[in-house]
Amino acid sequence: MKILVINAGSSSLKFSFFEMKKQQVLADGVIERIGQEGTICKYVKAGCEAVVGKAESNNYRGALNEMVKFLMHEEYGVIASIDEIQAIGHRVVHGGEYVSRPVLIDNKVKGIIKSCFELAPLHNPPNYMGIVACEEIFPNIKQVGVFDTAFHQSIPKHAFLYGLPHDLYEYDGIRRYGFHGTSHRYIARKYAETLHKKKDEVNIISVHLGNGCSMTAVKNGKSIDTSMGFTPLEGLVMGTRCGDIDPAIVFHLMEHKGYSRNEIDKLLNKKSGLLGLAGIETSDMRDILKAIEKGNEKAVAALDVYCYRIKKYVGAYTAVIEGVEALVFTAGIGENVPLVRTKVCEGLRDIGYEIDEGKNSKNEIIISTESSRSKIMVIPTHEDLEIARDTLQVLIDEKLFQ
Repeated sequence: MKILVINAGSSSLKFSFFEMKKQQVLADGVIERIGQEGTICKYVKAGCEAVVGKAESNNYRGALNEMVKFLMHEEYGVIASIDEIQAIGHRVVHGGEYVSRPVLIDNKVKGIIKSCFELAPLHNPPNYMGIVACEEIFPNIKQVGVFDTAFHQSIPKHAFLYGLPHDLYEYDGIRRYGFHGTSHRYIARKYAETLHKKKDEVNIISVHLGNGCSMTAVKNGKSIDTSMGFTPLEGLVMGTRCGDIDPAIVFHLMEHKGYSRNEIDKLLNKKSGLLGLAGIETSDMRDILKAIEKGNEKAVAALDVYCYRIKKYVGAYTAVIEGVEALVFTAGIGENVPLVRTKVCEGLRDIGYEIDEGKNSKNEIIISTESSRSKIMVIPTHEDLEIARDTLQVLIDEKLFQ
């Protein structure tokens, strides 16, 4: 079976095309600057060099048509007809409390996605428009929604409620939802496969460190707490997001510095985190490390704050899981920056984590010492593959594929 995975963003459309028998990517790419000048498609056929070409697309329907041209190209395409696309899996950010698993997309599910526009105004509208465009271009192909928030619907009430009047949860839906759920669920699954364990025997702390960062406490295979909250702003220090702060800082800035609501939003989401702390023009960890090598003290402080926040969450989640089997690092920074893993694990021996610097420097799968009570691991995430797997499973469950 061949499955297309779609991630529609505010001005981009990412896609991956899978052959599911071997669970391998046949081609993937991204169409950028949709509806703007200079729209381009970056496309890669498995085992080949990347192809970059102009794309004529004023909307998601146009972007999908351009994608099809690349997938069917006589030189570097991977299909002869769109009929070879047997199902489409969509990444959807927010499903509120309505969605706790991947689902076949119908009018009811589309209504749920629209009802969560207010909760995820930057993500759910383009996710929805990507689905509608696919229905127009591929009317006979089944579509499945895989929601970032779904994995975290197992979090108990005492962990998802804020210390606010209960009416704000009951009537306005203000609670911890969590994000990056597809990545954390993939890591839990991959950990089980790697250690030959059953899914419900997984007790790990999953540490997703990319430009966006989050951690999840997984107990008996289920999410029981996660660092992102009502929005993806809460939790760890990230590339440009501040993470946890005293809420009164917002009032202070508005009253004494004259910040508007939009300026506060931009400050906390776009100008903070590693970018704001290091005071350089980029939030890329590679550039932060280069600045540190040159003696930039702000960059040193940025890395220290970043790692210290992760360490605090490790301690907290070690307490709530009560028997952590592994601390698992994933995503761009988690998979590729040994120094971050070293700094996070410094001083954690007494609570069960001892890193082996030789293994760590080589990015081995297991990077803990033999005497470490809990394993420390590096497992690459693959959210698109998880979405493709989920899509196939939904079709099997719905008896739409044998």
